Amino acid sequence: MSGKKRFLEYGAVQAILAAVLCIIAGLFIGFIVLLLINPAGAWNGIVTIVKNFLNYPSKPAALKYLGNTLVKTAPLLMCALSINFCYKTGLFNIGAAGQYVVGAGACLYAALGLKMPWYVCILFAMVAGALWGCLVGLLKAYANVNEVIAGIMLNWIGLYLVNMLLSRVKEQASPYTEQISAVNSAALLPTMGLDTLFTKNKYVTLAVPLAILIAIVIWVVLNKTLFGYEVRATGFNKEAARYAGMNEKRNVVLTLVIGGMLAALGAAFLYLSGYEQWSCTQSSVPAMGFNGIAATFLGGLNPIGTIFSSYFIQHITSGGSYLDKSIYPSQISDLITAIIIYLCGFVLFFKLSLNKYLAAKKESASGRNREEGGKAS
Repeated sequence: MSGKKRFLEYGAVQAILAAVLCIIAGLFIGFIVLLLINPAGAWNGIVTIVKNFLNYPSKPAALKYLGNTLVKTAPLLMCALSINFCYKTGLFNIGAAGQYVVGAGACLYAALGLKMPWYVCILFAMVAGALWGCLVGLLKAYANVNEVIAGIMLNWIGLYLVNMLLSRVKEQASPYTEQISAVNSAALLPTMGLDTLFTKNKYVTLAVPLAILIAIVIWVVLNKTLFGYEVRATGFNKEAARYAGMNEKRNVVLTLVIGGMLAALGAAFLYLSGYEQWSCTQSSVPAMGFNGIAATFLGGLNPIGTIFSSYFIQHITSGGSYLDKSIYPSQISDLITAIIIYLCGFVLFFKLSLNKYLAAKKESASGRNREEGGKAS
């Protein structure tokens, strides 16, 4: 028998198949929910969610709203990369949501309060996110505090600190921060001509291609560098990594610092585009950091796969806003996303089952070959 792998034996193929199955199952269950609410419009409802910007009949309008989806995809991708990078070290960075929050606070205060240009605002966000991630890393490495507990606590601390900080730069008559375009247009991310490409959508900026480039860089770092090898080795077995001379504590802290920078950078990508304003009275952590968990696992824990999964999750999330609100709640798209997250937990089971099936099939074929060889001799 040849040692060459079959098509279905490649890890990347199995990850893609598992993701597609999760998506199909999630959409199917979402369709069932729509049927239970109102059978008459269920099919049109699920099609509307999947179509998203394609619900617009004209190409210019569709392109413009595709741009809006991409604007929200960039920060989601950064949060997903944050969780992905930390997961390689065996860490579950649920604190990415809080790191996203402090990144938003830092970049907005730099833009509105200090009147800094966009590249300095980005640096402010990255430093804030790195410090927030460092806190979790130090607690984990030197006090053995579970990163999930530390991350969740810091999420809420970060939220209320940012609310207080940005209250200094909010509009007089509303709880929202001032508009960057009116106060300091130099803090807006450059569009690099992308606004023209997406039918004069001024929110499509440098953030979109830069987020994709960062995902590629993360893949290279994890798979082609010594530091990436140490990160993955620490995640596989901390004791073995320590025995091999790797600085386990340094890797834990540094990984969470990088994860914090990535999540905070995602916030800068969104708020420095001018697409949203921060509400200084919000009492819940933005969902972007938590949605990154779904994008990470749906992408097969691969930075390149995460690019596509982040877009898909944002695509159906945006598609939910086009549902007929008099019949269906727009949260149906959130439900579908939640189901997909749940099903991602069975990805490993799917891979194990598939590999077991392929091994049994190979063994059966090998037995037949031996039997035929015996008859021939």
